[in-house]
Amino acid sequence: MAPSRMQGLGPSVAVVLAAVGKILVDPENRTNGQSDPHDRRPVLHICLTCRPAGTPPEAPNDPAAGSEFHDAVLRRLRDRNLGSSIRVNPISCMANCEQGCSAALSAPGKWSYIAGFLGAELADDVIDYALVYGASRTGVVMPSKRAPSLRDAVVARVPAHPDDLPEQRDKA
Repeated sequence: MAPSRMQGLGPSVAVVLAAVGKILVDPENRTNGQSDPHDRRPVLHICLTCRPAGTPPEAPNDPAAGSEFHDAVLRRLRDRNLGSSIRVNPISCMANCEQGCSAALSAPGKWSYIAGFLGAELADDVIDYALVYGASRTGVVMPSKRAPSLRDAVVARVPAHPDDLPEQRDKA
């Protein structure tokens, strides 16, 4: 990422992007860029470059609203002593721009969810959602189990990779 694009990404985003646009995992999630196949914690992927929904592309984005959301999530995880419960993976773009600040929630063998219309003020609600998601066997969290602020935030869900399911399923 060009240095001008790095402006506004927030101080807690240490070295997030490397050469050729490869994305590294935030060092605060204690993986040091390495995946552990036995780590079953939910991963919250947060877009750092997001703008609030409806913001024109030519409008200033410094600091980026996605970066502010990322920083708020990390801060609240520390404040609530939950840093080891959820992995946070900052990324540069989720291509969900029409829905403003976006994040995805995933875990091995579970449905993944993409949410939009997020912001720093929703950090605690997103953390609570990730905790309920992590406790779910399949990753399904009904809207009634989400904070009211997130009931309409989910814009898509993606099934788990078939090779990563906890039990064998009948083939179609």
